[in-house]
Amino acid sequence: MEPILQLKNITKVYPGVVANNNISFSLYPGEIHAICGENGAGKTTLMRILFGIEQPSSGEIYYKGNLRKINSPQEAISLGIGMVHQHFMLVPSFTVAQNLVLGMEPTNKTKIDAAKAIEETNKISRQYNLKVEPSAKVSEISVAMMQKLEILKALYRGAKILILDEPTAVLTPQETDELFKELLDFKAKGHTIIFISHKLKEVKAISDRITIIRKGELIASRKTEELTEQEISTLMIGKLFVNMTQHPSRNISGNTVLEVNDVTLKATGSTRLILDSINFNIREGEILGVAGVEGNGQEELVEILTGRKGPDSGFIHFNGKSTKGKGIHILRNEGLSFIPEDRMKDGCVKSATVEENLVTNRLESRSYVSRLGFMNLKKLHSLTNRLIKEYTVKCSTKDEKIVSLSGGNIQKVVVARECSNDPKLLIANQPTRGVDIGAAKMIHEKIFSLSQEGKGILLISADLGELFSVCSSLIVIFDGKITAWFKDLKNLDEKELGLYMLGIKHMGKRDAE
Repeated sequence: MEPILQLKNITKVYPGVVANNNISFSLYPGEIHAICGENGAGKTTLMRILFGIEQPSSGEIYYKGNLRKINSPQEAISLGIGMVHQHFMLVPSFTVAQNLVLGMEPTNKTKIDAAKAIEETNKISRQYNLKVEPSAKVSEISVAMMQKLEILKALYRGAKILILDEPTAVLTPQETDELFKELLDFKAKGHTIIFISHKLKEVKAISDRITIIRKGELIASRKTEELTEQEISTLMIGKLFVNMTQHPSRNISGNTVLEVNDVTLKATGSTRLILDSINFNIREGEILGVAGVEGNGQEELVEILTGRKGPDSGFIHFNGKSTKGKGIHILRNEGLSFIPEDRMKDGCVKSATVEENLVTNRLESRSYVSRLGFMNLKKLHSLTNRLIKEYTVKCSTKDEKIVSLSGGNIQKVVVARECSNDPKLLIANQPTRGVDIGAAKMIHEKIFSLSQEGKGILLISADLGELFSVCSSLIVIFDGKITAWFKDLKNLDEKELGLYMLGIKHMGKRDAE
């Protein structure tokens, strides 16, 4: 069988950085091909080249045996290459149908034919067995439906090759199983899928072949059945990788760090409750996990806990003191550290250097700044160098602009800054999203180390493996309510937890609190 796509000797050089070095691999019709590698390995750059967002410094791309120069995403789409990004590219105020046909709207004389758009959505939805609601606003649909819509958008534009970047990052096990059935159906229809994921269990379950990239170079391209998860990890990292198992011992004392009582929040201009009588507490040494499909109130809960908005009713105590009227700056001074979900929007200053981002929360500390406001640059440089080494941040120098780092290394900078500041409470929102297994293991170990020192941790994550590996207890949020609270995770599995996350199962109020 002839390959549908060939990348030959692809090299991409940025000033001072070789992102891809002489990479070659082939894709065949009707296969699911996984691309694996650490953060900064060059996976994203390679896919951006394939989709026409970037141009290679050298090398060639052949599509159906013909040499092609893909100058833009529009040219990639015209060839039948579609890309579903990890962060959805949807217009929240538009309907599902409007998003699907955006830029290709059917018209009725001079007007957009809304009925035809709905008809087209239903048609392609049935064709690929991806059920969506054409008239629903994107802001009101589930994350799983958004994922389906993104895939349908690519298929509607004629994609025969689908690039899926971390497609299961925000899905429950049940939703992941459903997506995998649909991907296998695509494969049976002759579509080729490039599957990028850090979840090696899923890579093994769904892919036919794996290409592994390390430090910008092709390490291996093999049939999936020929490699174990351990072997894939070792090839990715370059050394034997020992995965982390759930920590058996917990150092949880009786002192309460955070107390949340009957917190309620209404939607703006509505009586609809986004958060409905939320109650929980976190003790010293406890890692409390929050599980839930995105959009069920987690984001608003984090905003309230970090002082970015106030609840409509209820109260919160941090270290025995009310947080009412306190913004995040005051809460930080009282011992709160916060790893935000969006590292680029809320976690870093994009125009600043690696060092500046690492020390921003030290600039009012008497340990680093004198009473007269003079910074102790020697101590700040020493701190920066220690954190870069300790958290294995891959950068050329501490003075490099943070935006030039890979996403995973930017995340390491954020985590290093927040975990190294001796917090009393750490709120970690999706702390390992989009990072490789090695970085995730390191972040987990840092979080666990803080708990062993008696710090309280609130961990919000869509990665159920992460919650099971790290947390000592767990709450589930569905439709703004806590529907389950597990104080022991030994007899709980991911499938059962997924049922609570989808609202299929729930505990009684007394059991859940």
